[in-house]
Amino acid sequence: MSRHGRRTFLKVSGGVLGGLLAGSTVTAAERTDRFIVKTRGNETPTDLEVVFDLSEIGYAVVHGSESDVKRSEAVKSFAPDVELDMSDPAVRTRAYEGDADDDDLYPYQWDKQALDVPTAHETTKGEGTRIAIIDSGVDASHPDLAVNEELSRDFTGDGLGAGVPGGGDHGTHVAGIAAAQTAGTTGVAGTAPATDLVDYRVFSDFGGTNGSFATIVAAVLRAVEDGCDVANLSLGAYPIPRQELGSFYGGVLNKAMTYANKEGTLLVVAAGNDSADLQHDKNLISLPNEGAQALSVAATGPIGFADALFDGEGLESPPESPAFYTNYGTNAIDLGAPGGDADASLTDPVDGVPAYAYDLVFNTVTTVLTDEDGNYAGSVPGYGWKAGTSMAAPNVAGAAALVKSANPEYDANQVESALRRAAAVPDGYDKTYYGAGFLNVVDAL
Repeated sequence: MSRHGRRTFLKVSGGVLGGLLAGSTVTAAERTDRFIVKTRGNETPTDLEVVFDLSEIGYAVVHGSESDVKRSEAVKSFAPDVELDMSDPAVRTRAYEGDADDDDLYPYQWDKQALDVPTAHETTKGEGTRIAIIDSGVDASHPDLAVNEELSRDFTGDGLGAGVPGGGDHGTHVAGIAAAQTAGTTGVAGTAPATDLVDYRVFSDFGGTNGSFATIVAAVLRAVEDGCDVANLSLGAYPIPRQELGSFYGGVLNKAMTYANKEGTLLVVAAGNDSADLQHDKNLISLPNEGAQALSVAATGPIGFADALFDGEGLESPPESPAFYTNYGTNAIDLGAPGGDADASLTDPVDGVPAYAYDLVFNTVTTVLTDEDGNYAGSVPGYGWKAGTSMAAPNVAGAAALVKSANPEYDANQVESALRRAAAVPDGYDKTYYGAGFLNVVDAL
């Protein structure tokens, strides 16, 4: 089946990859009790209840009524916080049902093989660096993850906290791609296994996935305060109008992202899973990947890895080929990286798993448990496949940590520059899917 045929089939059938906590699966609602305010003189309002102090960039998030905000002399302009209710579709996610105690799972990781991560690890594994995972939470009980629970923070207010309890499946997968441990022969490998992994939970991942615009901005600023070298944001929303409130939210993000970059935190952001041409979408914008200083990552993936893995056959499409769902656009994408692809027709089981699943990205996952009343009841760590630009971004975030580890004096711009210089657009493919090119971790070092 041609690439165009796969894309058409999956879009018509409603198959949106479950990688990004956004895109066409997001619904948003303006809050009537919480507002993002631009302050006069960058001072924190004293006459309002402050939820998040964003004075570093001249804003605050406050709780109260619109009339209270309008009366405040400290407020220059404002907009309601936006609640984001997002689903993580399961149509392209698969659980691994093997025994991780007996099996070395690295053979399933075509992404690390394509990036030649073992060779990169001969130089560094990310020692002395820190990565923030701004996501649905990271299951700190997972045997392949070492989470800095002291620094980890919960921005949702749902009472579960960060790390354990409350680790989300999506965030756990993202964290593993960036930083899963490599000690021993079991489990999976992350790109930067020796980095200090910090969980900033901005989405509740039990009883539905939800968060808000303000929590994301607050988490970015906290990552800067905590000295994170890289912050991974496998999240976003598209399409957003550039005018009116879209301009206000974009302005807040741009302030936060510019500040983070200036302070040395590189923001690696998933480009989105809408198959959208971000270069020619007129008055629409994708956030935060089109925000200031974002390193926007598109997704690539193979077709036919199951046959290559089990039968030694060649791939239909190589790992660096663009994924059918990825957003693209020459000036909107900075790098392409492994995020997984899928051919919907490859449903026959291979070793008990549909063949298409092997073309997704394999790494750490968790199952969040609830009791009969829908309350949180623990989590069960495991391994599984997902695909999306959400999976491409942490491959780049991990690579950025390796570059920073090898070059501690580099600032955020220099780390990004090293990644961009080492990348190249694969022969025969369109630059619009890659920006500077396909991620090359080894040469970046």
